[in-house]
Amino acid sequence: MMKRWQAVKRLLPLMAMFALVLSGCGREDLSVMRPQGPVAQGQLDLIKLSISIMIVVMVVVFAIAAYVLVKFRRRKGNNEIPEQVEGNHKLEIIWTAIPLLLVLVLAVPTIQKVFAYGESDWNNPDALKVEVTSHQFWWEFYYPDQDVRTGQELIIPVGKKISFQLKTNDVLHSFWVPSLGGKMDTNAEGSVNYLTLVADKADTYIGKCAELCGQSHGFMEFRVKAVDDATFDRWVTAMKAPAVLPADNALAEKFKTNCLSCHAVGDQGGSAGPNLTGMGSRETVASILLNDISGKPGTKPVKDNMIEWLMEPQAVKPGNTMPNPKDLGFSDEEIEQLADYLANYKLDY
Repeated sequence: MMKRWQAVKRLLPLMAMFALVLSGCGREDLSVMRPQGPVAQGQLDLIKLSISIMIVVMVVVFAIAAYVLVKFRRRKGNNEIPEQVEGNHKLEIIWTAIPLLLVLVLAVPTIQKVFAYGESDWNNPDALKVEVTSHQFWWEFYYPDQDVRTGQELIIPVGKKISFQLKTNDVLHSFWVPSLGGKMDTNAEGSVNYLTLVADKADTYIGKCAELCGQSHGFMEFRVKAVDDATFDRWVTAMKAPAVLPADNALAEKFKTNCLSCHAVGDQGGSAGPNLTGMGSRETVASILLNDISGKPGTKPVKDNMIEWLMEPQAVKPGNTMPNPKDLGFSDEEIEQLADYLANYKLDY
Protein backbone atom coordinates (compact mmCIF):
# COMPACT_ATOMS: atom_id res chain seq x y z
CA MET A 1 0.00 0.00 0.00
CA MET A 2 2.86 2.36 0.91
CA LYS A 3 4.63 1.70 -2.39
CA ARG A 4 1.45 2.40 -4.32
CA TRP A 5 0.98 5.74 -2.52
CA GLN A 6 4.58 6.72 -3.26
CA ALA A 7 3.98 6.02 -6.96
CA VAL A 8 0.85 8.20 -6.90
CA LYS A 9 2.80 11.03 -5.22
CA ARG A 10 5.36 10.90 -8.01
CA LEU A 11 2.64 11.10 -10.66
CA LEU A 12 0.75 14.03 -9.10
CA PRO A 13 3.30 16.74 -10.11
CA LEU A 14 3.43 15.31 -13.64
CA MET A 15 -0.38 15.34 -13.90
CA ALA A 16 -0.48 18.91 -12.55
CA MET A 17 2.05 19.99 -15.17
CA PHE A 18 0.02 18.38 -17.98
CA ALA A 19 -3.15 20.09 -16.71
CA LEU A 20 -1.36 23.45 -16.71
CA VAL A 21 -0.02 22.96 -20.24
CA LEU A 22 -3.32 21.73 -21.66
CA SER A 23 -5.24 24.61 -20.06
CA GLY A 24 -3.55 26.94 -22.58
CA CYS A 25 -4.40 24.86 -25.63
CA GLY A 26 -7.79 26.38 -26.32
CA ARG A 27 -8.93 29.70 -27.77
CA GLU A 28 -12.50 30.82 -27.27
CA ASP A 29 -12.70 32.13 -30.83
CA LEU A 30 -11.50 28.76 -32.17
CA SER A 31 -13.83 26.55 -30.15
CA VAL A 32 -16.44 24.21 -31.60
CA MET A 33 -18.22 24.61 -28.25
CA ARG A 34 -19.37 28.08 -29.32
CA PRO A 35 -21.63 27.37 -32.32
CA GLN A 36 -22.96 30.42 -34.18
CA GLY A 37 -24.66 28.68 -37.09
CA PRO A 38 -26.89 25.66 -37.82
CA VAL A 39 -24.04 23.54 -39.19
CA ALA A 40 -21.84 24.11 -36.13
CA GLN A 41 -24.83 23.55 -33.82
CA GLY A 42 -25.65 20.24 -35.49
CA GLN A 43 -22.06 19.10 -35.20
CA LEU A 44 -21.94 20.08 -31.52
CA ASP A 45 -25.13 18.08 -30.95
CA LEU A 46 -23.37 15.03 -32.41
CA ILE A 47 -20.39 15.62 -30.13
CA LYS A 48 -22.70 15.81 -27.09
CA LEU A 49 -24.56 12.65 -28.16
CA SER A 50 -21.36 10.63 -28.66
CA ILE A 51 -19.86 11.84 -25.36
CA SER A 52 -23.11 11.00 -23.51
CA ILE A 53 -23.09 7.48 -24.92
CA MET A 54 -19.44 7.02 -23.97
CA ILE A 55 -20.08 8.27 -20.42
CA VAL A 56 -23.03 5.88 -19.98
CA VAL A 57 -20.94 2.95 -21.24
CA MET A 58 -18.01 3.93 -19.04
CA VAL A 59 -20.19 4.27 -15.91
CA VAL A 60 -21.87 0.90 -16.50
CA VAL A 61 -18.59 -0.92 -17.24
CA PHE A 62 -16.80 0.60 -14.25
CA ALA A 63 -19.77 -0.15 -11.98
CA ILE A 64 -19.85 -3.81 -13.08
CA ALA A 65 -16.07 -4.06 -12.72
CA ALA A 66 -16.20 -2.58 -9.20
CA TYR A 67 -19.04 -4.91 -8.23
CA VAL A 68 -17.15 -7.96 -9.52
CA LEU A 69 -13.92 -6.93 -7.80
CA VAL A 70 -15.69 -6.52 -4.47
CA LYS A 71 -18.17 -9.39 -4.70
CA PHE A 72 -15.79 -12.05 -5.98
CA ARG A 73 -12.51 -10.98 -4.41
CA ARG A 74 -10.38 -13.64 -2.78
CA ARG A 75 -11.08 -13.55 0.94
CA LYS A 76 -8.53 -14.23 3.62
CA GLY A 77 -8.14 -17.94 4.29
CA ASN A 78 -10.12 -18.96 1.18
CA ASN A 79 -7.82 -21.06 -1.00
CA GLU A 80 -10.50 -22.91 -2.96
CA ILE A 81 -10.64 -22.66 -6.76
CA PRO A 82 -13.73 -20.62 -7.73
CA GLU A 83 -16.51 -22.20 -9.74
CA GLN A 84 -15.60 -22.12 -13.43
CA VAL A 85 -18.32 -20.64 -15.67
CA GLU A 86 -17.98 -21.71 -19.28
CA GLY A 87 -20.53 -19.32 -20.80
CA ASN A 88 -23.92 -17.70 -20.54
CA HIS A 89 -25.88 -17.31 -23.77
CA LYS A 90 -28.23 -14.73 -22.28
CA LEU A 91 -25.39 -12.46 -21.13
CA GLU A 92 -23.56 -12.90 -24.42
CA ILE A 93 -26.65 -11.81 -26.36
CA ILE A 94 -27.15 -8.82 -24.05
CA TRP A 95 -23.58 -7.51 -24.25
CA THR A 96 -23.61 -7.96 -28.02
CA ALA A 97 -27.01 -6.34 -28.57
CA ILE A 98 -26.45 -3.29 -26.37
CA PRO A 99 -23.31 -2.02 -28.21
CA LEU A 100 -25.07 -2.57 -31.55
CA LEU A 101 -28.03 -0.54 -30.31
CA LEU A 102 -25.74 2.26 -29.11
CA VAL A 103 -23.91 2.31 -32.46
CA LEU A 104 -27.26 2.65 -34.26
CA VAL A 105 -28.34 5.46 -31.93
CA LEU A 106 -25.17 7.35 -32.88
CA ALA A 107 -25.02 6.28 -36.52
CA VAL A 108 -28.50 7.41 -37.63
CA PRO A 109 -28.17 11.15 -36.76
CA THR A 110 -24.51 11.13 -37.83
CA ILE A 111 -25.34 9.81 -41.30
CA GLN A 112 -28.25 12.24 -41.61
CA LYS A 113 -26.08 15.24 -40.79
CA VAL A 114 -23.09 14.08 -42.85
CA PHE A 115 -25.23 13.80 -45.99
CA ALA A 116 -27.13 17.01 -45.23
CA TYR A 117 -23.96 19.05 -44.69
CA GLY A 118 -22.29 17.45 -47.70
CA GLU A 119 -24.92 18.72 -50.16
CA SER A 120 -23.77 21.50 -52.49
CA ASP A 121 -25.74 24.75 -52.71
CA TRP A 122 -23.57 26.09 -55.52
CA ASN A 123 -26.51 26.12 -57.92
CA ASN A 124 -28.96 27.40 -55.32
CA PRO A 125 -30.07 30.89 -56.47
CA ASP A 126 -30.71 31.91 -52.87
CA ALA A 127 -27.14 31.17 -51.77
CA LEU A 128 -24.19 33.56 -51.95
CA LYS A 129 -21.37 31.94 -53.92
CA VAL A 130 -17.75 32.34 -52.83
CA GLU A 131 -14.77 30.72 -54.54
CA VAL A 132 -12.09 29.99 -51.93
CA THR A 133 -8.49 29.47 -53.07
CA SER A 134 -5.84 28.60 -50.51
CA HIS A 135 -2.23 29.70 -50.87
CA GLN A 136 0.91 29.40 -48.78
CA PHE A 137 0.01 31.08 -46.46
CA TRP A 138 -3.11 33.14 -47.11
CA TRP A 139 -6.72 32.81 -48.29
CA GLU A 140 -8.26 34.26 -51.44
CA PHE A 141 -12.02 34.89 -51.67
CA TYR A 142 -13.78 35.61 -54.95
CA TYR A 143 -17.50 36.43 -55.24
CA PRO A 144 -18.36 35.49 -58.86
CA ASP A 145 -21.83 37.06 -58.89
CA GLN A 146 -20.50 40.34 -57.48
CA ASP A 147 -17.13 40.14 -59.31
CA VAL A 148 -15.29 41.04 -56.09
CA ARG A 149 -11.99 39.51 -55.01
CA THR A 150 -10.43 39.92 -51.60
CA GLY A 151 -8.06 38.16 -49.24
CA GLN A 152 -7.82 37.25 -45.56
CA GLU A 153 -11.19 38.83 -44.66
CA LEU A 154 -14.39 37.19 -45.81
CA ILE A 155 -17.49 39.40 -45.62
CA ILE A 156 -20.84 37.55 -45.59
CA PRO A 157 -24.48 38.51 -44.93
CA VAL A 158 -26.11 37.22 -41.74
CA GLY A 159 -28.68 34.41 -42.05
CA LYS A 160 -27.90 33.63 -45.69
CA LYS A 161 -26.53 30.38 -47.06
CA ILE A 162 -22.92 30.84 -48.16
CA SER A 163 -21.89 28.23 -50.72
CA PHE A 164 -18.12 27.77 -50.88
CA GLN A 165 -16.22 26.25 -53.77
CA LEU A 166 -12.88 25.17 -52.34
CA LYS A 167 -9.60 24.63 -54.19
CA THR A 168 -5.89 25.18 -53.65
CA ASN A 169 -3.21 27.00 -55.58
CA ASP A 170 -0.38 24.85 -54.23
CA VAL A 171 -0.40 22.19 -51.49
CA LEU A 172 -3.23 20.63 -49.50
CA HIS A 173 -4.93 23.03 -47.05
CA SER A 174 -8.12 22.78 -44.99
CA PHE A 175 -10.78 25.48 -44.60
CA TRP A 176 -12.14 25.69 -41.05
CA VAL A 177 -14.32 28.22 -39.20
CA PRO A 178 -14.99 26.43 -35.88
CA SER A 179 -17.90 28.65 -34.82
CA LEU A 180 -19.72 28.12 -38.13
CA GLY A 181 -18.94 24.53 -39.15
CA GLY A 182 -16.45 21.73 -39.65
CA LYS A 183 -13.37 21.42 -41.80
CA MET A 184 -13.21 20.92 -45.56
CA ASP A 185 -10.01 20.25 -47.49
CA THR A 186 -8.84 22.29 -50.44
CA ASN A 187 -7.36 19.55 -52.57
CA ALA A 188 -4.63 19.79 -55.17
CA GLU A 189 -4.62 18.54 -58.76
CA GLY A 190 -7.83 20.28 -59.83
CA SER A 191 -10.11 18.62 -57.28
CA VAL A 192 -12.88 20.91 -56.00
CA ASN A 193 -14.88 20.56 -52.77
CA TYR A 194 -18.08 22.33 -51.73
CA LEU A 195 -19.27 23.50 -48.34
CA THR A 196 -22.29 25.49 -47.15
CA LEU A 197 -22.26 27.58 -43.95
CA VAL A 198 -24.64 30.06 -42.33
CA ALA A 199 -23.88 32.70 -39.68
CA ASP A 200 -26.78 33.28 -37.28
CA LYS A 201 -25.67 36.67 -35.99
CA ALA A 202 -23.46 39.61 -36.91
CA ASP A 203 -19.99 39.03 -35.53
CA THR A 204 -16.39 38.34 -36.50
CA TYR A 205 -15.34 34.69 -36.57
CA ILE A 206 -11.84 33.25 -36.79
CA GLY A 207 -10.93 30.80 -39.54
CA LYS A 208 -7.83 28.62 -39.73
CA CYS A 209 -6.03 26.24 -42.02
CA ALA A 210 -6.52 22.84 -40.36
CA GLU A 211 -4.04 20.90 -42.50
CA LEU A 212 -0.27 21.05 -41.96
CA CYS A 213 0.80 22.92 -45.09
CA GLY A 214 4.26 24.30 -44.47
CA GLN A 215 6.44 26.46 -42.28
CA SER A 216 3.79 29.08 -41.46
CA HIS A 217 0.78 26.76 -41.25
CA GLY A 218 0.05 28.01 -37.72
CA PHE A 219 -0.12 31.61 -39.00
CA MET A 220 -2.62 30.89 -41.80
CA GLU A 221 -5.67 32.55 -40.25
CA PHE A 222 -8.51 34.54 -41.75
CA ARG A 223 -11.49 36.54 -40.50
CA VAL A 224 -15.15 35.97 -41.35
CA LYS A 225 -17.23 39.11 -40.77
CA ALA A 226 -20.99 38.50 -40.78
CA VAL A 227 -22.92 41.72 -41.46
CA ASP A 228 -26.47 42.71 -42.38
CA ASP A 229 -27.56 42.75 -46.04
CA ALA A 230 -27.32 46.53 -46.40
CA THR A 231 -23.78 46.58 -45.01
CA PHE A 232 -22.76 43.75 -47.32
CA ASP A 233 -24.11 45.63 -50.35
CA ARG A 234 -22.21 48.77 -49.32
CA TRP A 235 -19.03 46.72 -48.91
CA VAL A 236 -19.40 45.30 -52.42
CA THR A 237 -19.86 48.82 -53.82
CA ALA A 238 -16.83 50.10 -51.89
CA MET A 239 -14.66 47.21 -53.10
CA LYS A 240 -15.54 47.98 -56.74
CA ALA A 241 -14.80 51.70 -56.47
CA PRO A 242 -11.89 53.13 -58.48
CA ALA A 243 -8.46 52.56 -56.99
CA VAL A 244 -6.97 55.11 -54.61
CA LEU A 245 -3.21 55.36 -55.19
CA PRO A 246 -0.48 57.06 -53.12
CA ALA A 247 -0.62 60.83 -53.31
CA ASP A 248 3.08 61.06 -54.19
CA ASN A 249 3.33 60.45 -57.96
CA ALA A 250 6.79 58.85 -57.83
CA LEU A 251 5.73 56.47 -55.09
CA ALA A 252 2.48 55.73 -56.92
CA GLU A 253 4.37 54.72 -60.07
CA LYS A 254 6.73 52.55 -58.07
CA PHE A 255 3.77 50.99 -56.26
CA LYS A 256 1.98 50.24 -59.54
CA THR A 257 5.09 48.76 -61.15
CA ASN A 258 6.26 46.59 -58.25
CA CYS A 259 3.23 45.90 -56.05
CA LEU A 260 0.23 45.87 -58.38
CA SER A 261 1.81 43.17 -60.53
CA CYS A 262 0.66 40.76 -57.78
CA HIS A 263 -1.73 42.70 -55.54
CA ALA A 264 -4.77 44.80 -56.40
CA VAL A 265 -6.38 47.96 -55.09
CA GLY A 266 -9.82 48.93 -56.34
CA ASP A 267 -10.05 48.29 -60.07
CA GLN A 268 -6.28 48.02 -60.64
CA GLY A 269 -3.72 45.27 -60.17
CA GLY A 270 -3.30 41.52 -60.27
CA SER A 271 -4.56 38.55 -58.29
CA ALA A 272 -1.40 36.60 -57.45
CA GLY A 273 -1.32 38.16 -53.97
CA PRO A 274 -3.99 39.31 -51.50
CA ASN A 275 -6.20 42.22 -52.54
CA LEU A 276 -5.11 45.32 -50.60
CA THR A 277 -8.30 47.36 -51.04
CA GLY A 278 -9.36 48.83 -47.71
CA MET A 279 -6.34 47.54 -45.76
CA GLY A 280 -6.83 50.26 -43.16
CA SER A 281 -10.27 48.87 -42.29
CA ARG A 282 -9.11 45.31 -41.68
CA GLU A 283 -8.57 43.70 -38.31
CA THR A 284 -5.20 42.19 -39.20
CA VAL A 285 -2.11 42.58 -41.33
CA ALA A 286 -0.87 39.29 -42.81
CA SER A 287 -3.69 37.60 -40.82
CA ILE A 288 -1.72 37.51 -37.53
CA LEU A 289 -0.62 41.10 -36.74
CA LEU A 290 -3.66 42.46 -34.88
CA ASN A 291 -4.71 46.00 -35.71
CA ASP A 292 -6.03 48.25 -32.95
CA ILE A 293 -9.42 48.52 -34.69
CA SER A 294 -10.20 45.02 -33.40
CA GLY A 295 -10.20 46.37 -29.85
CA LYS A 296 -8.40 43.33 -28.44
CA PRO A 297 -5.34 43.16 -26.17
CA GLY A 298 -2.02 42.96 -27.96
CA THR A 299 -3.13 45.12 -30.90
CA LYS A 300 -1.08 47.85 -32.57
CA PRO A 301 -1.84 50.71 -34.96
CA VAL A 302 -2.36 49.54 -38.54
CA LYS A 303 0.61 51.56 -39.75
CA ASP A 304 2.96 49.96 -37.21
CA ASN A 305 1.84 46.49 -38.28
CA MET A 306 2.24 47.42 -41.95
CA ILE A 307 5.79 48.65 -41.33
CA GLU A 308 6.66 45.45 -39.45
CA TRP A 309 5.31 43.34 -42.32
CA LEU A 310 6.88 45.34 -45.15
CA MET A 311 10.27 45.64 -43.49
CA GLU A 312 10.73 41.88 -43.10
CA PRO A 313 7.83 39.69 -44.33
CA GLN A 314 9.81 36.46 -43.83
CA ALA A 315 10.30 37.27 -40.14
CA VAL A 316 6.54 37.68 -39.66
CA LYS A 317 5.41 34.70 -41.73
CA PRO A 318 8.35 32.43 -42.68
CA GLY A 319 8.16 30.67 -46.02
CA ASN A 320 5.65 33.01 -47.66
CA THR A 321 6.14 33.96 -51.31
CA MET A 322 6.10 37.75 -50.96
CA PRO A 323 9.41 39.38 -51.98
CA ASN A 324 11.04 41.76 -49.57
CA PRO A 325 10.19 45.35 -50.67
CA LYS A 326 13.81 46.33 -50.02
CA ASP A 327 14.88 43.85 -52.69
CA LEU A 328 12.53 45.65 -55.10
CA GLY A 329 14.29 48.94 -54.50
CA PHE A 330 12.08 50.49 -51.82
CA SER A 331 13.95 52.53 -49.22
CA ASP A 332 13.02 52.55 -45.53
CA GLU A 333 11.40 55.95 -46.03
CA GLU A 334 9.33 54.70 -48.98
CA ILE A 335 8.27 51.63 -47.01
CA GLU A 336 7.03 53.90 -44.22
CA GLN A 337 5.15 55.98 -46.81
CA LEU A 338 3.59 52.81 -48.25
CA ALA A 339 2.58 51.71 -44.76
CA ASP A 340 0.98 55.11 -44.13
CA TYR A 341 -0.88 54.94 -47.47
CA LEU A 342 -2.24 51.42 -46.84
CA ALA A 343 -3.12 52.17 -43.21
CA ASN A 344 -5.24 55.11 -44.35
CA TYR A 345 -6.82 53.21 -47.25
CA LYS A 346 -10.18 52.54 -45.58
CA LEU A 347 -13.58 51.48 -46.83
CA ASP A 348 -16.69 53.29 -45.68
CA TYR A 349 -19.42 50.69 -45.43
